[in-house]
Formats: sequence, C-alpha cells, structure tokens
Amino acid sequence: MSNEMQFLLWLQNHMRSDILNHIFVFITNFFGQAGIFWIAAAVLLLLFKKTRPAGIACAIALAVQGVLINLVIKPIVARPRPYDACSLLIPLVTRLKDYSFPSGHTGCAFSAAIVMAKMLPKKIGVPAVIIACLLGFSRMYVGVHYPTDVLAGALIGIGSAIVGMLITQKITERKAQAV
Repeated sequence: MSNEMQFLLWLQNHMRSDILNHIFVFITNFFGQAGIFWIAAAVLLLLFKKTRPAGIACAIALAVQGVLINLVIKPIVARPRPYDACSLLIPLVTRLKDYSFPSGHTGCAFSAAIVMAKMLPKKIGVPAVIIACLLGFSRMYVGVHYPTDVLAGALIGIGSAIVGMLITQKITERKAQAV
C-alpha cells in the first residue's frame, strides 16, 4: 500500500468526525462544484471597471487550467480514484466517474485565488487562498483524491494564474499603446 493511500486511510480513521465531515463536505461541494463559485467570482470581477483586469486574468486562468487538467492530463494519466484502488477507503461524497490525477477542483480554486491574491486587496486575496487550500485538503479528506493529485492541481492552478495575469498584462499594455 502506497504512502499516499496510508495517509488517506489515516485521515479517514483518525481525523474524520461528524463535525469535520460536515465542514469538509460543505467546503468541497460549495467551493468546488464544477468551479461555479470561482467562475461566479470571475464574472463578478468583470462587472466593475476597477476589478475588470483581475476578472479577465481569472477567466483566462480558469480556462487554461480547465483545458489542461480535464482535457489533456486526466485522460493521459488515467489514474483511478483512491476509493477504486482501495476498498477500505470510504468516500464522503458521490463517487466520481472521471480520473483522479490531477485535482480539477484544486486547480480551479488555485487558478482564481492566486490571481485574486496578486491583483486584488489582501482582504480578498488572502481569504481566497485560504479557501483554495481548504478545498484542496477537503478533496483528500472526503476520499476522492490522493495528495499528489491535490499538489499537481494546485501547481497547475498557480501556473494557469501566472499565464492569465501575463496575458492580461499584455492586453492592458496593448490597449494603453493604442490610446
């Protein structure tokens, strides 16, 4: 049994409790469900001129990570979910039908949260990063991802955020030159 599986079983056997189960299932569902929370945040940022550059960067970052994780990496790696690899692991949420590596929920959260942390005031950016970290942990806690799935999702999200911010910077520079 791998170290990662041992860690997930340790979480299940030693950390899970009724209170924590409710908290982490809420986090994984509310902040992770199809990226809706993060997409809505990007749309909200796009509505106001002051935050529009951050909204553009978030939208680009979300699109980049979504394509990379869901259309490129997951089908190539085709890593089974941890509960499919070990019958002792009991997921706290509905069993998913796609592959495990990397975590799309974590990638989505980090792509938007890093943009917010770099382009918006700390009162928005810091909570966004904290939520992204909690979401990543929740994916392991509820038993649907290995630690390396979450780490890879976070790194892809961070990379996608950088790409989104660089593209937004180029757009802003070209717009300024055209004036």
